[in-house]
Amino acid sequence: MILDDLKDYLDSEDNEFGLDSVATHGFLAATVVGKTLPNWLSLYFEGQEGKVSEEIKQALVSWRESMVADLKDENGIDLPLEASDEDGEMVDFSPESELAAWSVGFVDAMYGDENVDWFEDEDTAEDVAMLTLPMMVFSGIDMASGPEDEEPELAEIRADEDAMAQMANSIEGNLTELYLLFHTGE
Repeated sequence: MILDDLKDYLDSEDNEFGLDSVATHGFLAATVVGKTLPNWLSLYFEGQEGKVSEEIKQALVSWRESMVADLKDENGIDLPLEASDEDGEMVDFSPESELAAWSVGFVDAMYGDENVDWFEDEDTAEDVAMLTLPMMVFSGIDMASGPEDEEPELAEIRADEDAMAQMANSIEGNLTELYLLFHTGE
């Protein structure tokens, strides 16, 4: 199965257990750049991977492997969306945007397994927090129960369009930095 066919499947009603293609990219990116997540496929399908065809699962594995190869070739991971607008038009930072969907996928993988803590190392915890801040802001995870639960610091960032644009533009570089932090000791 080629990547375009996988994306079509992910964005179709046939996809009962996985995320859409943009959120899937975020999820896979987190599994690649972050701490090792041995059960990532099961987490992705919420324990329902047995109900998904081998062809779909293999296509996800291949997509993930292509991200690893891009990082090893020092190409970085390109987002499957436009995080910045070159025409001067307002970029969509709403909870319904592709950027929000990508970030939700990323954060789902980041916190998918309680035994895998990205912040456990005191020496890198602050760096990890800064590098993942854009994903946290755009995912809206702090507003999961409703806007009344929004973290004040994140609300302040969301109110600043320039800060939001800077964060959106930093994501691809942050992915590379996270990969280096977790996988090369640099």
